[in-house]
Amino acid sequence: MAKLQGFEFWSRTLGGARHVVAPMVDQSELAWRLLSRRHGAQLCYTPMLHAQVFVRDANYRKENLYCEVCPEDRPLIVQFCANDPEVFVQAALLAQDHCDAIDLNLGCPQMIAKRGHYGAFLQEEWDLLQRMILLAHEKLSVPVTCKIRVFPEIEKTVRYAQMLEKAGCQLLTVHGRTKEQRGPLSGAASWEHIKAVRKAVAIPVFANGNIQCLQDVERCLRDTGVQGVMSAEGNLHNPALFEGRSPAVWELAEEYLDLVRQHPCPLSYVRAHLFKLWHHTLQVHQQLREELAKVKTLEGIAAVSQELKLRCQEEMSRQHGEKPASDLPFFHWICQPYVRPGPREGSRNAGACSKRALEEEEEGSTEVVSKNKQKKQLRNPHKTFDPSLKPKYAKCDQCGNPKGNRCVFNLCRGCCKKRAFKETADCPGHGLLFKTKLEKSLGCKGSQLGLQEPQQAGPGAPGGFSEVVGSALA
Repeated sequence: MAKLQGFEFWSRTLGGARHVVAPMVDQSELAWRLLSRRHGAQLCYTPMLHAQVFVRDANYRKENLYCEVCPEDRPLIVQFCANDPEVFVQAALLAQDHCDAIDLNLGCPQMIAKRGHYGAFLQEEWDLLQRMILLAHEKLSVPVTCKIRVFPEIEKTVRYAQMLEKAGCQLLTVHGRTKEQRGPLSGAASWEHIKAVRKAVAIPVFANGNIQCLQDVERCLRDTGVQGVMSAEGNLHNPALFEGRSPAVWELAEEYLDLVRQHPCPLSYVRAHLFKLWHHTLQVHQQLREELAKVKTLEGIAAVSQELKLRCQEEMSRQHGEKPASDLPFFHWICQPYVRPGPREGSRNAGACSKRALEEEEEGSTEVVSKNKQKKQLRNPHKTFDPSLKPKYAKCDQCGNPKGNRCVFNLCRGCCKKRAFKETADCPGHGLLFKTKLEKSLGCKGSQLGLQEPQQAGPGAPGGFSEVVGSALA
């Protein structure tokens, strides 16, 4: 049977899917995909898999795909990150019998992607991407798709999409943010970029970004003309998003935990999902937040979730429709969107996209210190992490490291050592007194020969060490 392409692939193989759950590392595992499908998702992606590891490690293949085969989990697209055409195709060949398409990740903006040279950090290497997609299109029995981020310029984004289509991409997901828009700098996704891409290509397009509820999905479909809408964070906070419902958190939490018992996954995945689902309630019940972080078993996590349910139900019975004084959402126990704070709200350093910055966002406070710093404060209650109170050091003129307090060259010890040796000059501040081979053979110090530093010599002074030694020996 010939391989289906473009709109035929989307309509027949994917069933004309319009509601799509994004590939999310450690978050779109089988149990979560099944939960999402029960509540309106029509297509799911696996978490991003590393192509090179997938090829060489049989256990990695078994844990991330082979053991997760489930008739209910279709249609399914497997996503890989890769930067080598041969490796990408080898991984795809090993996965193609367990999915409906292979997706190349060109959208990951994280620093790990920069270090590994994949994801959005390949978007300038068009020749490489053409070779990767063309080879996959020729070798695979299933279609190859791509997920990209946009360039700041709409025109360049359109040419980028057209290049991928020409190379053999059969479906394109466009995240309407640039690779610099991540963490607290995310901002709004540009649907204008997505709309321009949709008009410029002849293959199906999925939109990603700014999706928090079903109304957003419908508006995006209408405004951009895309074939489907993909959700990531919106889905994590409300798996019933595509149904247009906002059920009680415990309803979906209990359903998810039941699925995990049937289809086990690492406890860290489960914990992360519960933190997302109970996000707003955990701002109220901080003690239970700490318990959820500490429990070591699935049943322990289920017990914390049950306690959160009981407390919410008690609060519901007490309120009787009266709005509380806090600024938190009135019904914090209802699945609802989480709006990521902007740079001024979420972090002291607008450019920090690290785990530390994300911790501050999750806690909703810029005063929270990391766990490592909390441990240091337990050992030393007077310890402070205020950068304004840290001692300020004079910097080395050459490398920027702290310089020696008495160094005559205003350098650190390493740079001073190099200079003192190179110029056969002494630095009493660092105690660096060097002898040349000639001095050692003569058994005398340079100072006894009248050695002078070259930069201190006057117009009529000897030109350097060789002249001084020569005159002394004469």
